[in-house]
Amino acid sequence: MIDIAAITSGKQLPSTQYRIRQYMPLLLNAGIHVREYCPAVDKWAPVPGKPGRVTNRQILPFYVLWQGLKLATRVPGIIGSYRHDISWLNKELLPGYSTLEGLLGSPLVSDIDDAIWLTPPFGERVARRIGQRSDVLVVGNDYLANWFGNCTSQVHILPTAVDASLFCPGAQKETDDVFVVGWIGSQGNLPYLSDIEPALKAFLSSRKDARLLVVSDAKPEFRELPPNQVVYLPWTRETEVASIQEMDVGLMPLADSDWAHGKCAFKMLQYMAVGLPVVVSPVGMNAQLLEMGELGYGAANPDDWIDALEYLYANREHGRCMGALGRQVVKTHFDLPVIGGKLAAIFKSL
Repeated sequence: MIDIAAITSGKQLPSTQYRIRQYMPLLLNAGIHVREYCPAVDKWAPVPGKPGRVTNRQILPFYVLWQGLKLATRVPGIIGSYRHDISWLNKELLPGYSTLEGLLGSPLVSDIDDAIWLTPPFGERVARRIGQRSDVLVVGNDYLANWFGNCTSQVHILPTAVDASLFCPGAQKETDDVFVVGWIGSQGNLPYLSDIEPALKAFLSSRKDARLLVVSDAKPEFRELPPNQVVYLPWTRETEVASIQEMDVGLMPLADSDWAHGKCAFKMLQYMAVGLPVVVSPVGMNAQLLEMGELGYGAANPDDWIDALEYLYANREHGRCMGALGRQVVKTHFDLPVIGGKLAAIFKSL
């Protein structure tokens, strides 16, 4: 039995759940036991009680104290890494800062699913040190692999897996049911959805029986969309799959930025696993997935978003065919057993 210490980033963070925690039962079946060291305080947690308009610089002593407290919650993971055969680090210990990564036990496998070198204030320095310190780097896409390839030759590309046995199609809707355009994501990604608000307004204005469903940990604030056509559902792990099953189309807008190129298309994969056609920004891994078949549409401008939604509204059966193909792509290339098997092989090679 191989024993691994997994040093994760926060109880509710997607990277913890989908890049580390969801593999643990599968790895155990492969003879690899993982103990998770999860910090008591989410590494992205802001200073408690800090008003939104106040900067960290304005409350610098409290900010430094808070960062020190968060770092202290990582110490059990540092100590625990010496009691196991392998250390498995979920990105950096503190965003934008190089801290105790060098103290982790060896061999060290670091998992990266974002362009962390862009995180202020010292992200590039942090990313380079993690790359140089790690015995193996596991990254979520080609863009990340290319950047970290300058730090180490031991880079493995493993996309974020989707458990297709859990993320599966719901009951087929009737043709006269309300047409639901959906988006799921954390509040930090809501600005991407706001960027396509004019296109969504145009579509919803022409299709009064359509709805926009937003599933997130914060309620969106739209300026132009008709409130009676917007439905908000608070995200919970228990209702996540059922919420996506309510949709007819899955949306994943992104900016064409370096940070967006580092994203691993996980929303898109979730929609595909549930059997939905997708309309996405053709950026980074999104564009790579679109090349794998007729899964939906890439939308690079407002007219593209409107045209794609109008087509899928009018051609729902074709949309279901796209969704079925998308699910097959997920089961073949991105399903949990597929990616988990590759991950187990990496650990067994150390």
